[in-house]
Amino acid sequence: MAGITGQGTTFNLPNFVGDLFSITPADTPLLSAIGGLTGGEQTNAKLFDWGFYDLRAPADTTKVEGANAPTAEERVRSTAYNVVEIHQEAVEISYTKQAAVGQFGVTIDQRIEGAGNVGDELEWQVDQALLQIALDIEWSFINQTFANPATNATPRKTRGLLAAIATNVTVGGGLALTEAMVLDTMQLAWTNGGFQVDETRTVIVNAREKRSLTKIFVTAKGFAESTRNVGGVNVQTIETDFGVVNVMLDRHLPQGNIIIASLEELAPVFLLIPDKGFLFVEELAKVGAAERRQIYGEVGLKYGNERKHAKITGVIAAA
Repeated sequence: MAGITGQGTTFNLPNFVGDLFSITPADTPLLSAIGGLTGGEQTNAKLFDWGFYDLRAPADTTKVEGANAPTAEERVRSTAYNVVEIHQEAVEISYTKQAAVGQFGVTIDQRIEGAGNVGDELEWQVDQALLQIALDIEWSFINQTFANPATNATPRKTRGLLAAIATNVTVGGGLALTEAMVLDTMQLAWTNGGFQVDETRTVIVNAREKRSLTKIFVTAKGFAESTRNVGGVNVQTIETDFGVVNVMLDRHLPQGNIIIASLEELAPVFLLIPDKGFLFVEELAKVGAAERRQIYGEVGLKYGNERKHAKITGVIAAA
């Protein structure tokens, strides 16, 4: 099935009776777990940032009795940043299409008795546009490549997790996933301060890598998986050297990649439009015998300290 562009009419949006089922999966586990489209944080600029500082490594700094004051030492702060990207959809439904909710065929002998499964075409199409935007945001928060253009010739693009994670990276090199590969990558994140909060330490995988994780940490060890709720999302858990770890199955993560995330570092950031808010629906100007609506929102990913996350890339399917 394919969508249509332009105005929806009785010719390109026919009515049907009976149950209506979606054939497109609409789950957005990462977005839902970190706040969804109603949680998160706010910004008043296109580009938003956050800061960091560190402490020196612990050492023997004891002083002798009566020592002079030590040499002054200060800690340097650093920053990270991202942008909000625009998500904008529109729907347009003819007056006839809005009214002809009982039309099920072109001629009398084609008419089917019964109630149509969509009573308000405009409202139904707006709802689908909102679902589509949520899917697009989920994809961006994982896969998007950062862009903050100097002109309005190209769109802003928020930096997704795969692009943001630069310090703790394990390259699979075309090998199948192994326990050592997973644990070594978890240790990279832990060493740099992440992956320590029990409820939010999470491995994000697609279906293929999920099966590999199950084989490694459950089947081979004789353990049973359990589940728990994270931000309203039901996730499975596995036992590792770093404690109980959430396993989030996300269809938007490309095969061959695994994200090891400290979810407490993540949040959606919204640019609220005055008197409208975020992801609002508004009527567009009339240009004919149709109703037109626009759905609009600007959102970016705050990924916190990227050193608290890790990723594995380039693994292949297990034998």
